[in-house]
Amino acid sequence: MAGRKRRNRRRRKGRFAFLYRLVCVLLILGAVGAALAVFFKADHIEITGNSRYSNEEIIAAGGIEQGDNLYMLNKYEIAGKLTSTLPYVESVRIYRKLPDTLCLEVRECTEMVGVEQDGKVWLMCHTGKILEGVEPGAAECAAVTGLTLADPQPSTPAVAAAESELALRQLLQLMEQLQKKEMLGDVQAIHMEDPHVITMRYLDRFDVEFPWNTDFDYKLNFLSAVVGRLEDYEKGTLKLTEDGEAHFIME
Repeated sequence: MAGRKRRNRRRRKGRFAFLYRLVCVLLILGAVGAALAVFFKADHIEITGNSRYSNEEIIAAGGIEQGDNLYMLNKYEIAGKLTSTLPYVESVRIYRKLPDTLCLEVRECTEMVGVEQDGKVWLMCHTGKILEGVEPGAAECAAVTGLTLADPQPSTPAVAAAESELALRQLLQLMEQLQKKEMLGDVQAIHMEDPHVITMRYLDRFDVEFPWNTDFDYKLNFLSAVVGRLEDYEKGTLKLTEDGEAHFIME
């Protein structure tokens, strides 16, 4: 009997110890939460990388208010609001600078292509995001032909009409590599009507022919090497349709 009583006392003590620890943890969490609510407020908001949109536009679009708690803000929600509300915002990095500063590093799309249809030119970033529709001739960018978009809308991903799905995939792959190699700004046009080759107007001197479903990383490196060997006055057609070979037809 005595042994059973001792065991019961130990069980009761164990239960009380568990409850005591639980209460302590809850009190600590409550204190931390209260401290976070009182301190670490976004008294300052620093925004960098923006040129098209003002600081005020970015703050409003992100739903940010001065004095918001730095640790209660949902960074992913803010970034999502910015990229969906402001078409030219490509991405946003959000971080805290304690004790009172919220920092936003904005990356805007500065180089794009234009797809003309239905009396408008739809501008598209290399990520495939539709930026806006403008009047023909209103924007200086590479013109894309041979591609039809399905119901393009600003701040939404580009969707191709059924007959243009392959063309859109190839275009985005090409644009991604052009952007990485800082070559997109030197492209005047991309023609995708021919079922055998994609023709790109480059440096306003060359019509560069690529095969469909090619390795654009390799082809663009090859293009840069070939162009580097040509004289500044030379211009014409560069056929890169065969691996490891380039055929230059001078005008």
